[in-house]
Amino acid sequence: MTDLRKAILSLTANNVDFVIVGGVAVTLHASGYITRDLDFCYSRERSNITRLVAALAPFSPTPRAWPLGLRYIFDETSIRNGTNFTFETTIGSIDLLGEVKGIGVYQDAVANSVQYEIYGQPIRALSLDALIVSKTAADRPKDHLVLPELLALKEALDPDED
Repeated sequence: MTDLRKAILSLTANNVDFVIVGGVAVTLHASGYITRDLDFCYSRERSNITRLVAALAPFSPTPRAWPLGLRYIFDETSIRNGTNFTFETTIGSIDLLGEVKGIGVYQDAVANSVQYEIYGQPIRALSLDALIVSKTAADRPKDHLVLPELLALKEALDPDED
């Protein structure tokens, strides 16, 4: 299980521009969904990538399923040369998404997000509607499992909407 507190505090202390988009966002909307990782969409601006690397480097990120003993260099160049990453870190699994299926890039994620306070820090997470769109677009078995609960939450929060 990812140490969400350490991750959030490091990201916010380094002023990283990010939006939580995965299971943690689902949980923030009062879902009973349990997640083991932190997924977030990040700004691909050069200065933000610099801050992102500074925030996560202390946790020694390596790509998930990376061959044991093979060196991986987590730096700005690595992040700039890719878009979406799945990392194992000393604080758990963290996925960095430069693009979110069904939503788009960071600016689109921000436009489809709401603000929360976690560990005393203001953060953004996808709105309930955006989570439904992204989980539908991702079309993975784990997304199919959470979609009925998200739709029920949406209906409970706005029963008059068609």
